[in-house]
Amino acid sequence: MNETQGLIAGLFLLFALLVYTFWPDNVFASHREKTRLEFLLERKEQLYENLRDLNFEFRAGKYPEEDFQVQRAQLENETAQLLAEIDHLQQV
Repeated sequence: MNETQGLIAGLFLLFALLVYTFWPDNVFASHREKTRLEFLLERKEQLYENLRDLNFEFRAGKYPEEDFQVQRAQLENETAQLLAEIDHLQQV
């Protein structure tokens, strides 16, 4: 491959990357909107993971008892509200 062919191949590759990146309504990346229920189910998993992490860190001695109780209560309240909304959406 000579220098001219390499330059042409490089320019073609650059052009292809620019088209892929900046194409309006990028049909290459299919992105669909999440429903409210899907979002809430993902958030529920995040909250459960946060509760597990909080319990682990408390047992490891990273949180004082008072801070642990406050954080745990906040996470449990948020989880309860979230579960109520999930139940409501699943019944509808």
